[in-house]
Amino acid sequence: MYSEKVMDHFEHPRNVGEIENASGVGTVGNAKCGDIMRIFLDIDDDGIIRDVKFKTFGCGAAVATSSMATELVKGKTVKEAMQVTNKAVMEALDGLPPVKVHCSLLAEEAIHAALWDYAQKKGIVIEGLEKPKSDIHEGEEQEEEEY
Repeated sequence: MYSEKVMDHFEHPRNVGEIENASGVGTVGNAKCGDIMRIFLDIDDDGIIRDVKFKTFGCGAAVATSSMATELVKGKTVKEAMQVTNKAVMEALDGLPPVKVHCSLLAEEAIHAALWDYAQKKGIVIEGLEKPKSDIHEGEEQEEEEY
């Protein structure tokens, strides 16, 4: 059901914790499944992500995707971190079951939310970054009612 990499990142998550006075903090959730993910970024003056930590309340796949997402952005520039998609997280974990794909979306959104917080604090604009949703299903109820 789960790949060896998913199990490894679940059983031995990387970068767990918080960063005091983080450059950016992003918190997102999924009301449908109850997962909550918070990512902390420490970004230096050159725009390099020097450290990243996470705290996740959720299933094993949510923990694994959080862990992998932190690995994918650590040491990268803000621009490179913007390129980390849920697909990249899933590929790095050798896939997820279809019912757990939303966990990789949470990881992507948490990174973007932390980058948004960083941009707000710095008074800068990050190209391609939109204001994050606090719940990844925000607005879906309206879309479903329209059909």
